[in-house]
Amino acid sequence: MRVLLFTGKGGVGKSTVAAGTAALSAASGRRTLVLSTDAAHSLADAYAASDVGSEPTEVAPDLYVQQVDAQLRFEQSWADVQRYLLSVLDVVGVDPVAAEELTVIPGAEEVFALLELRRRAASGEWDAIIVDCAPTAETLRLLALPEALGWYMQRVLPLQRRLVKALKPVLTRTAGVPMPGDTVFDAVVRLDAELRQVRDLLSGPDASVRLVLTPEKVVLAEARRSWTTLSLYGYRVDGVVANRVFPAGGADEWRSAWVTAQDQVLAEVAESFAGLPVWRSVYRSEEPVGVPALEALAREVYPEGDPLSPATAEGPFRVTRGRRATIVHLALPGVEQWVEVDQVHLGRNGDDLVVTVGSYRRLLTLSAGLARLRIAGARVERGELQVRFVDNPDDTGESRSGEQEEQA
Repeated sequence: MRVLLFTGKGGVGKSTVAAGTAALSAASGRRTLVLSTDAAHSLADAYAASDVGSEPTEVAPDLYVQQVDAQLRFEQSWADVQRYLLSVLDVVGVDPVAAEELTVIPGAEEVFALLELRRRAASGEWDAIIVDCAPTAETLRLLALPEALGWYMQRVLPLQRRLVKALKPVLTRTAGVPMPGDTVFDAVVRLDAELRQVRDLLSGPDASVRLVLTPEKVVLAEARRSWTTLSLYGYRVDGVVANRVFPAGGADEWRSAWVTAQDQVLAEVAESFAGLPVWRSVYRSEEPVGVPALEALAREVYPEGDPLSPATAEGPFRVTRGRRATIVHLALPGVEQWVEVDQVHLGRNGDDLVVTVGSYRRLLTLSAGLARLRIAGARVERGELQVRFVDNPDDTGESRSGEQEEQA
């Protein structure tokens, strides 16, 4: 089963491109589901379908659309935690209506849409699932969540659970605030397990991300950062769609100026995303709405015919072993274009490798084989972070320009 996520800066037309890709996938005979993790659902509008709901709705042969009912998934996955939080807020005198709002976690709709994606993927009903993601900033936070929560679950929750059990009688009597019970912790554990399955699905070989952009310098800059950051978090980007490209021709001075400006940015796009396919979608005279119009758009975007060709890009994380050292490779494509070398930092905390790129940070839990080794050095080279591990702490090798090094 193929899973394909579309994201991009708000307003670049990612929903339209995702909807068109799904329409072409279904036209090729694949049973295709397209759903949205964007809080502002627009897929029903794109397909001109008024009856799309919280269950997959067929809008064309083999093409199904679903607008996730986040409230339902929230009640299934977060109800025990919410009940506890409501009881705490009631004790401190918070208005019940306000308390209801305060116990809804930020970004809940997107998070529970991911859980719905996991459920649909596990059903075995679909040949392809297309995901219309939220704008890039929200998507990056969302895709970082499973790993971040997993770190908390492994390192903090067990200790916290033991402390609560030990201190519950005392704290309840002295503070008057109810302490969480096993049902609350179990709910968090269950949510963590489900999000881990989501991460395994989206970082697997059959899943990839496509970046949608318009030929504008500001949009391109964000897309470059997104490629680096998605790779940092372990997700594979398999292509870029340049949307709303003005076709050449015409004597109008205003349009000619736009064509010239876009050509310059498109040249930068090709250079910035070297090694990835860059598809184009021309600026149409009218908005593509409805299955036929969206399918026609996708046929122009993907002239080779298959919109879901397998992701051939190598995964962002790999390990190579030599006689004297083991090298961990983490792809950070394009990092040199928007981050200074001194903004790429590496640290180690026990079995965790802490990688910071600009304002983004990832904690990589090392395998048992790597955890017993020492970091001898690291460097950024040709869009890749290379971390050198050795048995002998004195075998540090030669320091190179641009190296970020921290001994364990």
